[in-house]
Amino acid sequence: MKTGIRIFQIAFTYIGTIVGAGFATGQEIIQFFTQFGKWGALTIMLATALFIWLGTKMMLMSRQISARSYEDLNKHLFGPKAGSVISMIMLIVLIGVNSVMLAGAGSVFMEHLNLHYQTGLLLTIIGTYLLLKHGIHAILQINSIVVPMMLTLSLLIVLNTIKLPTADRFLSLSTDHHMVAIWLSPIIYTAFNLVMAQAVLVPLGSKTESKTAVKWGGMIGGFGVGLMLLSAHIAISAHMPGIQQYEIPMGIIATHLGPVVQIIYVVLIFMEIFSTFVADIYGITLQLQQHTSLSPKLISVGVMFICFLLSQVGFSSLLSVLYPLFGCLAILWAARLMLKSE
Repeated sequence: MKTGIRIFQIAFTYIGTIVGAGFATGQEIIQFFTQFGKWGALTIMLATALFIWLGTKMMLMSRQISARSYEDLNKHLFGPKAGSVISMIMLIVLIGVNSVMLAGAGSVFMEHLNLHYQTGLLLTIIGTYLLLKHGIHAILQINSIVVPMMLTLSLLIVLNTIKLPTADRFLSLSTDHHMVAIWLSPIIYTAFNLVMAQAVLVPLGSKTESKTAVKWGGMIGGFGVGLMLLSAHIAISAHMPGIQQYEIPMGIIATHLGPVVQIIYVVLIFMEIFSTFVADIYGITLQLQQHTSLSPKLISVGVMFICFLLSQVGFSSLLSVLYPLFGCLAILWAARLMLKSE
């Protein structure tokens, strides 16, 4: 019974870590899959297979080497020197991404709840601090709440989409993109998301006693990510090409389901931001603990304070420089994980 519960906790945490706020808005789906028309569903199948294989392998490997943080896994894959450099780049990108996510939380409070921008930031930080006291168990619990909500919303959107006369458009949409770009896209998407998810999935795999729970949790989680990708892709395709003009395509689709679903969607976007923020701060703290004698609480507060400051001044320009570099590293990392024997 305990193993069964653990399997789904791991699966939900895996899904919640991969399916972040960018996914919820629909922008990631369009960029990496839907813009490729009828090929989108097939590329999602490839991404799903990679999520099942590499995500599970990463957690099993972390468990095998008793990794304390994602830095230990990177050193195992690339050696001490290269692993440290990759982990440092990842640390900078994670702090940058979480600063942007924190700003996103403030925007949700301001635009949808008519509260002050700073209120959203401070509530997110305070909530994160309180949850981090409970370690990995808090991350498992919050995803056990958020992910079922995400799956329910995905089901509602798909059920509404199949009633539309354009429901099967995902099978016939054309694209001008080259086949190389089409099939490279799911590989980049998977690699990038798995490298970012290291901060959570490495300690999750390492601290789970049951190898069976890690294995099945990873497989079910990877499959769940694929199902959510496909459901969002089908829904967005049914509203193409007009839906591309909106900043939050999935938000527009959610409005068609009524005000109650729209409110649930807004809450869900915030919860996804919040759960990812909590998990990433936890992973960053574990990594920094290996280089300092400071207490975990002090490290967490320090990292969140940096994210708070960056969320005031913006980090987008630096991220635009770091992202391409990080994308190349992500592909290299994924290739190394594929080739590395357990």
